[in-house]
Amino acid sequence: MATVEEIAKGISQVLADSYDGALDKDGKPADTPLKRGTYDEKIRDKRVNDGFGLSLSGNRLIINYEGEITIKEMHSKDFESDTEQMLADILKYVKKKYKEVTGDTLKCKPVGEPRILVQSASSIRNWVEAQMCYEIQGMDEASMKEPDGEELVSKSIKDWIKLGKGSRGW
Repeated sequence: MATVEEIAKGISQVLADSYDGALDKDGKPADTPLKRGTYDEKIRDKRVNDGFGLSLSGNRLIINYEGEITIKEMHSKDFESDTEQMLADILKYVKKKYKEVTGDTLKCKPVGEPRILVQSASSIRNWVEAQMCYEIQGMDEASMKEPDGEELVSKSIKDWIKLGKGSRGW
Protein backbone atom coordinates (compact mmCIF):
# COMPACT_ATOMS: atom_id res chain seq x y z
CA MET A 1 0.00 0.00 0.00
CA ALA A 2 1.46 3.36 -1.04
CA THR A 3 1.34 6.51 1.02
CA VAL A 4 0.04 9.82 -0.25
CA GLU A 5 3.59 11.18 -0.25
CA GLU A 6 4.90 8.32 -2.41
CA ILE A 7 2.06 8.69 -4.89
CA ALA A 8 2.48 12.48 -5.02
CA LYS A 9 6.23 12.13 -5.67
CA GLY A 10 5.58 9.62 -8.46
CA ILE A 11 2.95 11.81 -10.11
CA SER A 12 5.19 14.85 -9.74
CA GLN A 13 7.99 13.01 -11.55
CA VAL A 14 5.59 11.99 -14.33
CA LEU A 15 4.73 15.67 -14.85
CA ALA A 16 8.40 16.67 -14.72
CA ASP A 17 9.12 14.20 -17.53
CA SER A 18 6.15 15.31 -19.69
CA TYR A 19 6.88 18.91 -20.66
CA ASP A 20 6.83 20.00 -24.31
CA GLY A 21 10.12 18.90 -25.83
CA ALA A 22 10.94 16.33 -23.12
CA LEU A 23 13.12 13.39 -24.08
CA ASP A 24 12.82 9.81 -22.89
CA LYS A 25 15.72 7.74 -21.50
CA ASP A 26 16.86 6.89 -25.06
CA GLY A 27 17.07 10.55 -26.08
CA LYS A 28 13.96 10.40 -28.26
CA PRO A 29 11.01 12.81 -27.86
CA ALA A 30 8.60 11.75 -25.10
CA ASP A 31 5.55 9.89 -26.38
CA THR A 32 2.80 11.96 -24.76
CA PRO A 33 -0.75 11.39 -26.03
CA LEU A 34 -1.10 15.06 -26.93
CA LYS A 35 -1.82 16.34 -30.44
CA ARG A 36 1.27 18.50 -30.59
CA GLY A 37 3.68 15.89 -31.97
CA THR A 38 7.38 16.36 -32.41
CA TYR A 39 8.78 18.93 -34.77
CA ASP A 40 12.05 20.28 -36.17
CA GLU A 41 13.87 23.35 -34.92
CA LYS A 42 12.53 25.30 -37.90
CA ILE A 43 8.82 25.83 -37.40
CA ARG A 44 7.12 26.61 -40.69
CA ASP A 45 3.49 25.82 -40.00
CA LYS A 46 0.88 26.45 -37.32
CA ARG A 47 1.50 24.32 -34.23
CA VAL A 48 -1.17 22.79 -32.05
CA ASN A 49 -1.26 24.09 -28.51
CA ASP A 50 -2.37 21.53 -25.99
CA GLY A 51 -1.28 20.20 -22.65
CA PHE A 52 -2.35 18.50 -19.47
CA GLY A 53 -1.93 18.90 -15.75
CA LEU A 54 -2.47 16.67 -12.75
CA SER A 55 -3.50 17.45 -9.21
CA LEU A 56 -4.20 15.44 -6.08
CA SER A 57 -7.01 16.08 -3.64
CA GLY A 58 -7.09 13.47 -0.91
CA ASN A 59 -7.41 10.14 -2.69
CA ARG A 60 -8.50 11.77 -5.97
CA LEU A 61 -6.38 12.30 -9.06
CA ILE A 62 -7.67 15.14 -11.23
CA ILE A 63 -6.61 15.33 -14.86
CA ASN A 64 -6.96 18.70 -16.58
CA TYR A 65 -6.58 18.95 -20.35
CA GLU A 66 -6.54 22.10 -22.45
CA GLY A 67 -6.20 22.21 -26.20
CA GLU A 68 -6.77 24.39 -29.20
CA ILE A 69 -9.55 23.22 -31.51
CA THR A 70 -11.09 24.28 -34.80
CA ILE A 71 -14.74 25.12 -35.31
CA LYS A 72 -15.01 22.02 -37.48
CA GLU A 73 -13.76 19.84 -34.59
CA MET A 74 -16.06 21.61 -32.14
CA HIS A 75 -19.16 20.91 -34.23
CA SER A 76 -18.24 17.30 -34.94
CA LYS A 77 -20.67 14.70 -33.60
CA ASP A 78 -17.69 12.86 -32.07
CA PHE A 79 -16.29 15.91 -30.26
CA GLU A 80 -17.35 14.84 -26.76
CA SER A 81 -16.21 11.24 -27.19
CA ASP A 82 -12.91 12.41 -28.72
CA THR A 83 -12.31 14.67 -25.72
CA GLU A 84 -13.16 11.84 -23.31
CA GLN A 85 -10.76 9.60 -25.23
CA MET A 86 -8.02 12.23 -24.87
CA LEU A 87 -8.55 12.19 -21.08
CA ALA A 88 -8.42 8.37 -21.12
CA ASP A 89 -5.22 8.45 -23.19
CA ILE A 90 -3.65 10.89 -20.74
CA LEU A 91 -4.56 8.59 -17.82
CA LYS A 92 -3.06 5.62 -19.68
CA TYR A 93 0.13 7.63 -20.28
CA VAL A 94 0.30 8.72 -16.62
CA LYS A 95 -0.14 5.12 -15.43
CA LYS A 96 2.59 3.91 -17.81
CA LYS A 97 5.05 6.62 -16.75
CA TYR A 98 4.16 6.17 -13.07
CA LYS A 99 5.03 2.47 -13.38
CA GLU A 100 8.38 3.39 -15.01
CA VAL A 101 9.21 5.95 -12.31
CA THR A 102 8.09 4.13 -9.17
CA GLY A 103 7.85 0.46 -10.14
CA ASP A 104 4.32 0.44 -8.64
CA THR A 105 0.99 0.34 -10.41
CA LEU A 106 -1.34 3.35 -10.22
CA LYS A 107 -4.90 2.04 -10.01
CA CYS A 108 -7.66 4.58 -10.65
CA LYS A 109 -11.43 4.40 -10.86
CA PRO A 110 -13.41 7.19 -12.58
CA VAL A 111 -15.56 9.36 -10.35
CA GLY A 112 -18.47 11.04 -12.10
CA GLU A 113 -18.54 12.38 -15.62
CA PRO A 114 -15.89 14.49 -17.37
CA ARG A 115 -16.40 18.24 -17.40
CA ILE A 116 -15.87 19.74 -20.84
CA LEU A 117 -15.88 23.47 -21.51
CA VAL A 118 -15.40 25.02 -24.95
CA GLN A 119 -14.45 28.67 -25.21
CA SER A 120 -13.98 30.97 -28.15
CA ALA A 121 -11.85 34.08 -28.51
CA SER A 122 -12.75 34.66 -32.16
CA SER A 123 -14.13 32.80 -35.14
CA ILE A 124 -10.67 31.28 -35.56
CA ARG A 125 -9.32 30.75 -32.02
CA ASN A 126 -11.22 28.19 -29.92
CA TRP A 127 -10.09 25.94 -27.14
CA VAL A 128 -11.40 23.14 -24.98
CA GLU A 129 -10.84 22.66 -21.27
CA ALA A 130 -11.66 19.21 -19.93
CA GLN A 131 -11.38 17.72 -16.48
CA MET A 132 -11.84 14.21 -15.15
CA CYS A 133 -11.59 12.99 -11.58
CA TYR A 134 -10.36 9.51 -10.60
CA GLU A 135 -10.26 7.78 -7.23
CA ILE A 136 -6.80 6.36 -6.51
CA GLN A 137 -7.15 2.83 -5.19
CA GLY A 138 -4.69 1.21 -2.80
CA MET A 139 -3.70 4.44 -1.09
CA ASP A 140 -2.74 4.10 2.57
CA GLU A 141 -5.80 5.33 4.48
CA ALA A 142 -3.75 6.24 7.56
CA SER A 143 -1.72 8.78 5.60
CA MET A 144 -4.95 10.45 4.39
CA LYS A 145 -6.30 11.03 7.91
CA GLU A 146 -7.39 14.62 8.30
CA PRO A 147 -5.81 16.31 11.32
CA ASP A 148 -8.14 17.50 14.03
CA GLY A 149 -8.13 21.08 15.32
CA GLU A 150 -5.50 20.39 17.97
CA GLU A 151 -2.98 19.04 15.46
CA LEU A 152 -3.39 22.10 13.22
CA VAL A 153 -2.22 24.52 15.88
CA SER A 154 1.53 24.33 16.21
CA LYS A 155 3.37 24.35 19.53
CA SER A 156 4.69 27.88 19.01
CA ILE A 157 1.18 29.27 18.53
CA LYS A 158 -0.01 27.44 21.64
CA ASP A 159 2.89 28.94 23.62
CA TRP A 160 2.09 32.41 22.28
CA ILE A 161 -1.56 32.04 23.33
CA LYS A 162 -0.42 30.99 26.83
CA LEU A 163 1.69 34.15 27.09
CA GLY A 164 -1.30 36.28 26.27
CA LYS A 165 -3.52 34.53 28.78
CA GLY A 166 -1.07 35.18 31.64
CA SER A 167 -0.62 38.92 30.93
CA ARG A 168 -4.29 39.74 30.41
CA GLY A 169 -5.61 37.84 33.37
CA TRP A 170 -7.68 35.41 31.37
